[in-house]
Formats: sequence, structure tokens, C-alpha cells
Amino acid sequence: MNVFLLYPDRNFDPQTPLPPNAEDLTQDLALETLWQAMAQGDKFLFETARLVTLSGSQEMEVIRYRQEILQDCLKNPATVRALYQIPIEAIENKQRCWLGIFSHYPAGILSSAVEMLEMLVGLLHRLRQIADEHAAEFESPGFRRFFAMIQQELDDTCFAEMEAHLRQLRFREGVLLSAELGPGNEGTNYVLRKPNTPDGLMKHLLSRKSPTYSFTLHPRDDHGARALGELRDRGVNLVANAAAQSADHIDGFLTLLRRELAFYIGALNLHEQLAALGHPIAIPQLHPVEERRHTYRGLYDVCLALTMRKRVVANDGDADGKDLMLITGANQGGKSTFLRSIGLAQVMMQAGLFVPAEEFAANLCRGLFTHYRREEDASMKSGKLDEELKRMSDIVNHLRPNALVLFNESFAATNEREGAEIARQVVDALLERHIKVVFVTHQYELARGYHERRAPNVLFLRAERQPDGSRTYRVRPGDPLPTSHGEDVYRKVFGKEG
Repeated sequence: MNVFLLYPDRNFDPQTPLPPNAEDLTQDLALETLWQAMAQGDKFLFETARLVTLSGSQEMEVIRYRQEILQDCLKNPATVRALYQIPIEAIENKQRCWLGIFSHYPAGILSSAVEMLEMLVGLLHRLRQIADEHAAEFESPGFRRFFAMIQQELDDTCFAEMEAHLRQLRFREGVLLSAELGPGNEGTNYVLRKPNTPDGLMKHLLSRKSPTYSFTLHPRDDHGARALGELRDRGVNLVANAAAQSADHIDGFLTLLRRELAFYIGALNLHEQLAALGHPIAIPQLHPVEERRHTYRGLYDVCLALTMRKRVVANDGDADGKDLMLITGANQGGKSTFLRSIGLAQVMMQAGLFVPAEEFAANLCRGLFTHYRREEDASMKSGKLDEELKRMSDIVNHLRPNALVLFNESFAATNEREGAEIARQVVDALLERHIKVVFVTHQYELARGYHERRAPNVLFLRAERQPDGSRTYRVRPGDPLPTSHGEDVYRKVFGKEG
């Protein structure tokens, strides 16, 4: 039995290596805020959200598969949460059953395995009941396959057989063993036998009796009781191991179910918080990596919204056919927030989540990378420019065509002319390798150079500033200006007469 709720043809492997830039993505896009909102204090949900979002898919079929399952979850949240409670209950109950599994005695192993199997079979009954009552409410291929598997594999015949086995494994009438005499008249070839059925017992009573040999232990014969216990353990050893393996198999299935459903439970948690804040969500339209598609309406920074706990400014735009988006404009005008909203939407889209927007469409990318400004090296082992160039070199080592790189005030640690030249050479090299670039910069020299080329694959955006110097925090199409209006910030801090 497989879950297959994150991939159409395999289960999710939590040991899958994360991308080499996972730490930078986490820091630059404030991803921990997103995961905390999905987890709601649950460490397992947090870790699952982290693993799935950072190892997002680059296959359109996989992402569409998750999107359809996600839409089923959004339509049927109570049923999905009820499904998730089944493996949670298994975890809560199995500790008291599982201790005997580690016993050195087969009888102890068997007793604990049977107790655990009885608990797990009860949970499988509930799983089957949910499938029978709610399967028709789900439309995605993933959930339809899952519920059909439950109904087929866990039918009435299967449950009757499991329950019959569990009754037998209690051995309430004792253990029936056969053995042979080996060298020195020692017992050998111990085999556990099926107990007599009622019909077989009646035939045995009515048939001609053969001689039987029996003995009774004295109540205080400890050595004899120990010897009989050892004989019993020999007989039940194989069946004890088989029962423990069966319990482990069912437990493994429920563990898989918990892991894969945890991602969608996190999505439901996130959706509920955004809905409470009045923020919209959208199921993004996917386009192949080779295309250059990027249109958005009402795109906002989901982490900023979750942190501020209120509505935040959203942006509209169309960057279809563009390889480079160059963002300039006023200081503290919302450029970095807008850049982060682009990165978060890409991460969420490729994980199979909804995105924070009213409408969103973009091409997939072969890896998302960020190159953001960092604080000064406290150890003074290198200057800021050296550190930026080293990080850029590390990124280049992992880049592939059709990747996406986000730059935020990069290469500004030197004078503008030198920084602009370094940035231009880096960006040109990336564009030649068919890598999509979004660049936030204050360097007018850099922006002016690209603007003078009049290349059709470059989009110029500018943080909006009102005539009175106030910021709207919207980023709109606009040619680069030779000033970032730093004097507005100065006047705001020090006053008009400062």
C-alpha cells in the first residue's frame, strides 16, 4: 500500500538532499515565517513544510498533481484533517504497545505485536470508513487513487481475515506444537500447529481414541515451568516475528500517510490565516522552463503579511517575454519586499502550493538562487566585495540554463562605476546562458547602461514615489532615474530643517 499524495508514482522521501543554497533561500526569503505559519507550533509540520518547499519540483506533471490534491483539500478540509488524525493516534497509542516488541522473549514480542495490530486494525477501519463516506467528494487523481486503494485493499474480507488471525494469535486455549526426537532424544523441528477447529474437535471426540501421553507440573516446579516456557517460545518464535513485521508494515504505511498529508495540513493552516487577514490566494498557471512568462495581479509578500498581521500592498505586472527585470527607484520604496514576493511565489508554486496573489502565471525554473547584500564580515577575513564575489562564484557552480537568480543591491560594496561594471558582466553572462534574472539596484550607471541598449527582453520597474516624497510601496514599470531620493528619508528622520 502506497500513499502517492506528493508524487503520482512514488512516495516522498524525507532523506532527499536539499539544494546547496537552502540556507541562503531560507534567510533571504524569510522562509521560516512561512513554515511557522504552516506548522502552527507543530515541529513535524514545520519540518515537512521545510523539506517539501526547499525541494520543490521542476516537473509540471508533479506540480499539477499536487495542485489538484490541494484544491481537494481546500474544498474538504474537515475530511483531510480527519485523515491526518489517524496516523497521529497511531503515534500516540503505539508507545505503550511497542515496548514489548524489543523483548528478548518471543512470547513478549508476540503479545505486544498482537496488541499493536489490534490497535492499528481499528485505525484502518476508520480509514476505510472515511473512504466509503467521502471518496465521492474528491476529484483529484491523487485522492481518487488513494481512496480506491483503501477500499480495494481493505475490504470486508481482508478485515475478517485479519481479525481471525488476531484471535488465533492470542492462543487463549494454549499453544499446539509438534516436535521430533533428535540426537540424544532431544526435541527438534518444533512447529506451531493450528489449533483444532470446533468441527475437527467433534470428529476427534467421536472417533476411536488413540493412546495419549500427558503430564502435569507441580505448582512449585519452577524449573519445569521454565522448560515449558522455553518450548512455547520456540514454537511461537516465527509467528511472533511475522506479527511484529506486520505491525511494522502497517505502521510504516501510516507514517507515510502522516508525512505526505502533513504538507497539505500545513497548506490548510496557511490558507486559514491568510483568509482571516483578507488576503487572496491563487492556484498559479504553470509554463515550461524554456518560456519566459511572468504575469501577476495582486502579488504580495506573504511573509510580510504574516508578520504584520494585516493587509499589505500588492503589485500588478506583466513580464512575459523578459529575461531581465531591473528594479530601481526610491529608497524604502518597497523594492526588496517586491523582490521577496517574486521569490516566495516561485518557491510556493514549485512546491505545489497556492501563491499569494489574485492571479499568477510563471514559467518554472531549474533552480532558484538569491544573491542578497550581507552584513560586514565581523572576522575581517575578507572585504564585502570579496565576500559577494565568492558567493557569486558558489552560485555559478550550481547554475543550469533556465534557472532564476534574484539580486538585491549586489556589488554595491565598491564605487558605483566599478560595481556597475561587475554587475553588468555577471548579468550578461547569465543572460547568455539562458538564466532569468531579477535585479534590485541603486546603481544608476548599471540601470542606465541596460536602458540605453533598448533590449526587448529587459523590463524596467521602479518603486513608486509621490510628488510629496511619500511612498506607495508599489513597483510599476518605469525608466531608471539618476536619484534614489535619499533626501526624502533624511527629511523624514531629521525634519525639514535638518
